[in-house]
Amino acid sequence: MDIRRVTGDNIRFIRQKRKLSQEALAAIAGISLSYVKYVEKGEYAVSIVKLEKIAKALKVAPGLLLEQGAHHGVK
Repeated sequence: MDIRRVTGDNIRFIRQKRKLSQEALAAIAGISLSYVKYVEKGEYAVSIVKLEKIAKALKVAPGLLLEQGAHHGVK
């Protein structure tokens, strides 16, 4: 299991389920668009501070973004 890939997949899945573009997520979370793109690709290990910002923007618990397969239970 690659935690970067799992986190990126969860973020992308939940973002799309919430009908947010990468640009919208970046703006709501107060982070750069390039950061969102690299995290979703699994190329960056997301910092804990930015993980919290992304989770708040997606309206999920931060820990959910780290769990393998967790995005399947998101409403």
